[in-house]
Amino acid sequence: MTLKVYLSGEIHTDWRDEIRAGTEAAGLDIAFSAPVTDHAASDDCGVAILGAEPDKFWHDRKGASLNAIRTRKGIADADIVVVRFGDQYKQWNAAFDAGMAAALGKSLIVLHGPDHAHALKEVDAAALAVAETPAQVVQLLDYVLTGTLPG
Repeated sequence: MTLKVYLSGEIHTDWRDEIRAGTEAAGLDIAFSAPVTDHAASDDCGVAILGAEPDKFWHDRKGASLNAIRTRKGIADADIVVVRFGDQYKQWNAAFDAGMAAALGKSLIVLHGPDHAHALKEVDAAALAVAETPAQVVQLLDYVLTGTLPG
């Protein structure tokens, strides 16, 4: 069975590549999807397609709305949603994605370091698993598909 996994959240590190490489090395049958991770393209998609906006609020609004179409589709189609909260930026969109996944009854894995445990306690409570490393996410996905423990 192919597992459909949506990788949401932080876009400034290679955590998605680590998970993809780990699941490939484990021979897991997983189809991944994700938001657009090119920050400039994600910010400017709305005005690039629908026309320029002199007001930054409406510029951002067009991009956010267009990205929401992609995000909603990706989360709706996924069996599991992995949401990563990184260290550099406040990822409000990641919190929104986690909430959407939980509201849709999707299996949610949250990924963040121990420094964010208190700030994300409500998000973590909605998750079925909270991991600290991409390697742990790979092990979780391996267990889900094969029922075998690491090692």
